Amino acid sequence: MFDNLTDKLQEAFKKIRGHGRLSEGNIEDALQKVRLSLLEADVNFRVVKQFVKAVKERAVGAEVMKSLSPTDQFVKIIHEEMIELLGSEDETQINLSVKPPVVIMVVGLQGAGKTTSCGKMALYLKKKEKRQPLLVPADVYRPAAIQQLKTVAEQIKVPVWDTQPDDDPIDVVDNALAYAERNGYDTVIIDTAGRLHIDDEMMDEVEDIRDLAQPHEILFVADAMTGQDAVQVAKAFNDKLAITGVVLTKMDGDARGGAALSIRYVIDKPIKFIGVGEKMDRLERFYPDRIASRILGMGDVLSLIEQAQETYDLEQAEALQKKIAKDKFTLEDFLNQMRQIKKMGSITDMLEKLPGFSGQMKELAMKEDPEQQLKRVEAIILSMTPAERQNHRIINTSRRKRIAAGSGTKINDVNQLLKEFVQMKKMMKKLGPLAKAGFNPFGGGGGFNPFGGGGGLNPFGGGGAPQGGGGGLGGLFGKKTPKKTTSRPKPKPKKKKKKKKR
Repeated sequence: MFDNLTDKLQEAFKKIRGHGRLSEGNIEDALQKVRLSLLEADVNFRVVKQFVKAVKERAVGAEVMKSLSPTDQFVKIIHEEMIELLGSEDETQINLSVKPPVVIMVVGLQGAGKTTSCGKMALYLKKKEKRQPLLVPADVYRPAAIQQLKTVAEQIKVPVWDTQPDDDPIDVVDNALAYAERNGYDTVIIDTAGRLHIDDEMMDEVEDIRDLAQPHEILFVADAMTGQDAVQVAKAFNDKLAITGVVLTKMDGDARGGAALSIRYVIDKPIKFIGVGEKMDRLERFYPDRIASRILGMGDVLSLIEQAQETYDLEQAEALQKKIAKDKFTLEDFLNQMRQIKKMGSITDMLEKLPGFSGQMKELAMKEDPEQQLKRVEAIILSMTPAERQNHRIINTSRRKRIAAGSGTKINDVNQLLKEFVQMKKMMKKLGPLAKAGFNPFGGGGGFNPFGGGGGLNPFGGGGAPQGGGGGLGGLFGKKTPKKTTSRPKPKPKKKKKKKKR
């Protein structure tokens, strides 16, 4: 997400680096690069002009704080202005405080991901807000759309109104709302008909549904990868329907970020959700400050922690804590931790949320996909016998050859895994007393910490660094641990024996 824009903004910040203070000259050089970066990212021209103007006004003549370098000060100003551009956190919330049922009407063009977004929102509200949603398919013109929403509803275990292809959409919505009120559903999500382009007939129908349903939220779904086209279509829907917010889909594939940075300024309506993957749980609430941080390469640790807390098994964490305290951590335990991490979603997505990872992300991707590396580690451990997983010391050369053949890997891969595992166990042993005293399984203290720190099990590398080191299994996901080179001491020159005089 935002890879291209992030890299180009980092280049712009280099224009300031090395200067003792912020001057009009070096600020102008940096802002020229920022301007070009934003335009190449397909950000609306008016947005770029206003953003650059606001940054320049604040940066020129600004007193650099003693604790910050000129570069940090400039980045801080850019960050704050970007948050201002993206909106405040309060306005991105869904209005759930009204008398139920809360009605959410979802509109947009065909192919933007509208129907899937309805299902994702239903699951989000069910899990995060403890709501009881009812999905209503009102797109009677495409039987496939009705069936798609029913399939999605079955998948996420959310009830759906039984719409038929020959039903009238107005009657569908009217009957569904009455049913929801009678049966205690506190949220109704209406999936309206989409078109390949905006037309009067489509707009008239969604206006009629709006007038009947009186929705508390009208959310426009846009494909983030379409850039300025998404902004223009959003403007047309807003002019006709007065939408309350935007859902940006396919954000995980948007390397530019033009739509995200433009849409709120152009139509003056907030982005409320972003779709970051195909799976139904890959919908995130839009946090302007976190997105601004990700664009600037600062990462998004808060979202990462929330992701971990939602998926990590605390009972398993307590059992792991006791094993670490007794120095009984095994490859079987390691395999379980790998599976816990996989539940959190894409490894690439997690790595992108680590601060300063954008440049290293490219380097990693060029070598090998982290997902493939994780599968290889899992394959190696699964090729071991139960006894080998419990006691890695019995894995001799012949066993290593068998494991490599069984997992479809090389013996060097098996050796590397075992070597890093032994290093990690040594570090855990040193920190064992901390585990006995109790620790947070999501950070520090020698325990399982998927994001680094404390010498604990960190598949992305120790100490929070995305590559290598520490005591985590950095060598499997980053640079290989260099071999130790030992040089023999030079022999002392032999003293020549003096010949005895005869």
